[in-house]
Amino acid sequence: MHLTTLDWVIIVVSVLIMFVPAIMLARRAGKNTSEFFAAGRQAPWWLIGVSLVATTFSTDTPNLVTNIVRQNGVSGNWQWWAFLLIGIGTVFFYARLWRRSGVMTDLEFYELRYSGTEAKVVRGFRAVYLGLIFNCIILGTVCLAAAKIASVLFGTPELVTLGVVAIFPVIFASMSGLWGVMVTDMIQFCITITSAFAAAFFALHAPGVGGLSGLLGHIQAAHPQWLGVLPDFQHDWPAAVAVFIIPLTVQWWSTWYPGSEPGGGSYVAQRMLAAKTEKDSVFGTFFFQAAHYALRPWPWILVALASTMVYPDVASIARHFPGVPKELLGDDIGYPAMLVFLPAGFAGFMVAGLFAACRSTLETHLNWGTSYLVHDLYARFMAPGRTEKHYVMVARLVTIGIMVCAIFVTLGLRTASDAFHILLNIGAGTGLVYLLRWFWWRVNAWTEIAAMVASFAVATTFHFANFGIGPNWELILTVGITTIVWLAATFLTKPVDEGTLVSFYNKVRPAGPGWARVRAAHGLPQSPDNLGLAFGAWVAGVAAIYCALFGAGAFVFGNAMQGWIFTAVCALAVFSLVRLTHALFGTDAVVNAQA
Repeated sequence: MHLTTLDWVIIVVSVLIMFVPAIMLARRAGKNTSEFFAAGRQAPWWLIGVSLVATTFSTDTPNLVTNIVRQNGVSGNWQWWAFLLIGIGTVFFYARLWRRSGVMTDLEFYELRYSGTEAKVVRGFRAVYLGLIFNCIILGTVCLAAAKIASVLFGTPELVTLGVVAIFPVIFASMSGLWGVMVTDMIQFCITITSAFAAAFFALHAPGVGGLSGLLGHIQAAHPQWLGVLPDFQHDWPAAVAVFIIPLTVQWWSTWYPGSEPGGGSYVAQRMLAAKTEKDSVFGTFFFQAAHYALRPWPWILVALASTMVYPDVASIARHFPGVPKELLGDDIGYPAMLVFLPAGFAGFMVAGLFAACRSTLETHLNWGTSYLVHDLYARFMAPGRTEKHYVMVARLVTIGIMVCAIFVTLGLRTASDAFHILLNIGAGTGLVYLLRWFWWRVNAWTEIAAMVASFAVATTFHFANFGIGPNWELILTVGITTIVWLAATFLTKPVDEGTLVSFYNKVRPAGPGWARVRAAHGLPQSPDNLGLAFGAWVAGVAAIYCALFGAGAFVFGNAMQGWIFTAVCALAVFSLVRLTHALFGTDAVVNAQA
């Protein structure tokens, strides 16, 4: 890609614009850790939603989608589309509970929900495990994607790219805290989503593609199964199991994956905890789910499909880009390879968009990881009782340290799908614990410790031992073994003490039969929540977003009748969702709880 003066002007201006919120909000972020990590608990729903969408819209995301489509077609995206089920579950079952908890981070939850030394142990352990180790893998995938894109577009060496992409996020995240991250996210999302649609338009008009009709005609003739949103159950059953059946039956509820955690967690919980009210928490996370699944995928999918015509295999990409190191080559590189067809002006806009996408994700993960290491480890166990300004200063230094560690992790990753499957397997089997801990009093800290240890041990054993049973059975066995281990640990250890259980219930007020014993034993009031209404809203929300996703795809692929059917069902689901949501928040008890 050859950038003109106009392209460079666009890139420079977009970067300078990002300095404005960072400078304006730096003083506010430096007041205390509540402002730095939780935006003073004053974030409105629309800013929460846009920020989450921008965070999950990174340089590695279109690369991952391209990798999936080039190997399994459109239906391969069920590997991540299935997570909508747990995403909407978080919206209607858990968002209000997180906001009521009043904790600063989701790890602080452990000492609110559990008792004894084990509660402190699991909080401190997960601060390091998630805030540093897990977080650096995620940051590494983002940096790896940036390195691949820069290598394809400009021939830039990997270490040079890593140096550039590390500097700006560290400055922004360390200066402005969560407020600055969310405000810049909003600006960056406008740039990235526009550039994604522009990339799709010019990919369809790349030499040899022939527009949308040419693309569809070629795919229909060569790989007709690639265009289906459902896999080919008749002719490719193993692929159907891997990309559709396993994700929809096991993966979505059992696996902990950043941004799609069962019950909410990581930066999703951070945004919910930063919300002004319970309604802002619910509506912000719902907006995120809708935009994440229904708005963004199709531009990436179109670019991925077009890339199969221009670059049929990885070898053809290597021939067109001989300067790209062999260790960076893979199907995921098909996305940046298509960006060379962007004209002047749009090329600069796309580079600015990719840089913005990279920065938004890095900044969020740096702030989130730092919140764990500072608030849940340093301030809680290593140096309690210091001033708020001291903790903010330490947070800024830790932000730099996390970024340095992430760069080293990047050098050990090679494709976007590698990291995706590593994260899925390590977190397999723990998801049910995170769902039940809110609604079943018997879950304790040892439950979570056992689940984490078992999941990690089993997943790494399968990874290195190479038993040859395939990834599907590895996932199923990991989930099964982990579940048996944490259930045994739950019933073989003492329950949480009664005082902690009563205190937690009075603060969070979870609904359902799982707390009936505690309510009856201590004369506690019923929860103001209605699980029946929440379940109805969950069904309606899932239906609305899936129909919007598939309806858009039907119109793109020229199936107007199918598109209108999906649109009609989507409208009906939205109507039901509005009524159910109004009922959920219609009681005085819930409204008063938002204060």
